[in-house]
Amino acid sequence: MNEIITCGFCGAVLTEDEAREFQGRYYCEECLESNTNVCQDCGDRVWNSEIRSDGNTTVCNDCYDDNYNTCETCGRIIHNDQSYYDEDGDIPYCHNCYVQLEEAAIKPYSYKPPEVRFFGNGPLFMGVELEIDGAGELHDNAQALIDAANGKKFHIYTKHDGSLDDGLEIVSHPMSLEYHINEMPWRDVMEKAIDMHYRSHNTSTCGLHVHVNRTAFGKTYEEQEAVIARIVHFFELHWNELVRFSRRTEANLQHWASRYGISDSAKDTYKKAKDKHLGRYVAVNLENYSTVEFRMWRGTLRYETFIATLQLVHEICRFAICLGDKEIENMAWSEFVLKINPEFRELIAYLKSKRLYVNEIENEREEM
Repeated sequence: MNEIITCGFCGAVLTEDEAREFQGRYYCEECLESNTNVCQDCGDRVWNSEIRSDGNTTVCNDCYDDNYNTCETCGRIIHNDQSYYDEDGDIPYCHNCYVQLEEAAIKPYSYKPPEVRFFGNGPLFMGVELEIDGAGELHDNAQALIDAANGKKFHIYTKHDGSLDDGLEIVSHPMSLEYHINEMPWRDVMEKAIDMHYRSHNTSTCGLHVHVNRTAFGKTYEEQEAVIARIVHFFELHWNELVRFSRRTEANLQHWASRYGISDSAKDTYKKAKDKHLGRYVAVNLENYSTVEFRMWRGTLRYETFIATLQLVHEICRFAICLGDKEIENMAWSEFVLKINPEFRELIAYLKSKRLYVNEIENEREEM
């Protein structure tokens, strides 16, 4: 080399032995090592801005995109062949974090079980999300609730929920209404939660969300959509009654479970609801692929109110499945409540306590 060689970064004059060529320019060894790195996958040297590293694994962006991802929990870069995924296959974990996740009493908010278990006889199943607050996000408390619910069967799991002040979320696997009432020990779970000083109704944070499987509404997509349209229209048509049932205020519902607005027909109400793209914070959440989520209800640790809510969701869905558009569009609230299954004693008693059952009144009981 006859010309003077200078480092492309620091400007130092370099001898031929000191110069390191990279992408057509020369650098001193110190500057090259500081500003570039070698991909552990393909072996190419690239600028630091084109590198993904966790301190142990260092790969270029191209190799990362093709062969790697990042553990959701610990941030470790992991090869695709060594990745473990949640049920939906879209959240990766390293082996250690996945094992810890499965063993932990309180799962992260994004957690979904590797296997969804259905309990009871369908076709209509309800999965419950019950938020409780005020006594800590404590693994021992969560394990006590799980033990009360599960016995030899995996009925529930618990999750972190950032909307709560100092609590957790109880999530059930899908169950038929009969199973919720006769087999699932909800009363034991609620009594255990109360004993540990949790509350649900008596908070400003807690909700009770009920997921119903779309397949309950019909065998084809078109059949399912028609039933869901009638459900959405029913909620809009009887909004005032359902607000009273929910134990929430209009202001609270506007934040967590707002309404879409009603049109003259179920089809038009549903079309406008979908066109608005309001997300999941609506009374009837349409964002999930396999379920419809009913988000309107305030949380409760009173067993009878909890069962009454499940019975109401069941009856709304049953009517929407069995009746046509015109019948739902023209149905008065008094007609609806008088056609409720008379064996649903918890629902009828609750409706009476809220003055929602024609002219019959029953005393309200304390919520928890």
